Amino acid sequence: MVETTPAVSLEDLTPLPYQRALAAWLEANEPEVWRWAASAEAREEHAAAVRAELLRNSYRLDAAAHPELHSHAQLASQRLGITASVTLYQAGDGAMNAAIHFMPGEAHIVLSGPLLERLQGAEMQAVLGHELAHYLLWELDGSRYHVVDRLLNATAADPRADASHLQAARRYALYTEAFADRGGCVACGALEPAVSALVKVQTGLSQVNAASYLQQAEEICAAPDMQTRGTSHPEVFVRARALRLWTEREPDADEWLAGALEGPLDLGTLDILGQQRVGAITRATIAQLLQRPFLQSEPLLAHARRFFPDFKPPGSAMPPPEEVPAGLHDYLASVLVDFVAADPELDDVTLAAALGIAEALGCAGPLEQRVVKDMRFPKRNLTRVKREAAALLDKAQSQHQQAATT
Repeated sequence: MVETTPAVSLEDLTPLPYQRALAAWLEANEPEVWRWAASAEAREEHAAAVRAELLRNSYRLDAAAHPELHSHAQLASQRLGITASVTLYQAGDGAMNAAIHFMPGEAHIVLSGPLLERLQGAEMQAVLGHELAHYLLWELDGSRYHVVDRLLNATAADPRADASHLQAARRYALYTEAFADRGGCVACGALEPAVSALVKVQTGLSQVNAASYLQQAEEICAAPDMQTRGTSHPEVFVRARALRLWTEREPDADEWLAGALEGPLDLGTLDILGQQRVGAITRATIAQLLQRPFLQSEPLLAHARRFFPDFKPPGSAMPPPEEVPAGLHDYLASVLVDFVAADPELDDVTLAAALGIAEALGCAGPLEQRVVKDMRFPKRNLTRVKREAAALLDKAQSQHQQAATT
């Protein structure tokens, strides 16, 4: 059953966790670039370029000639709490779409294709609200999210950009569209017209059954590990389901959206924030391995400091590690096997400890394969160490304690 009125309002429309985290990271780690992008001079240059581009390439839709359209824009603005002046334009021939150009105090929305002919009433409010939600986001907190948007777009256009920066730009764009979809839903006052507008823009159809499409979206999203392939916009079925979960106040709405937009943590698709997460997991794994005093040898500590120059072994016992995403299993196995080989004087003790940690992390199989292949460790010896691991660690602990008391 599809609700005709969302149980959400403007107060529910807040930046998503990913957007907040990325903004905080960029401001803290790229302070000079952040200050430039946030400067008044940079914003004025951007505004002048946008204004000139709009006048050259589109037709301005005046309120006198298009009163109904402007009425929809006014209502959408009111529902979103936007007081900026709104100017509407029609671009040349093309597929149905809409875009907003941001300037402080001004929202310039460009329609393209036959939107005016295909969308009715609340659907038009949803589309206009979607674009105005971009404005709302970019005005929040001193325009910090517009600063993020500009920084990431500039970075993505630079051929020297790292893959992690390109991933961050892509994911931020996807989350921005999800935020704007929520704004469109608030602007039109209901879920169904917001969904039907999305489908019409995608397909070009004149008539759409929103309830039917929401059921279709559920079927698509029921696939295990479903993840968007979109580069700037998520697929419409992702957007429709995300809107339904949000309007129905499902507790896991943001979590589901994160899974759909980001997928599992994987070394091949790390963005800036993902790198931080992998760094934290790596540090925790090394700390787990070196928490026992008898494993804190100079070679092992020196190897740990090659990863983290400020590394210090934990001062007390740590709780067992939690299993990590499968995309990190091979990587963590490689980290552990390097420590196993770093201090030959510890004999099989490091391996015994590493095997236990790998089991908890979920990467025991990859670790064992690397021990046999990379270290040329005989399989029968590996079987023996696995069988005697607890005894080996107890013996090493006892010997360490005896040495400390003599």
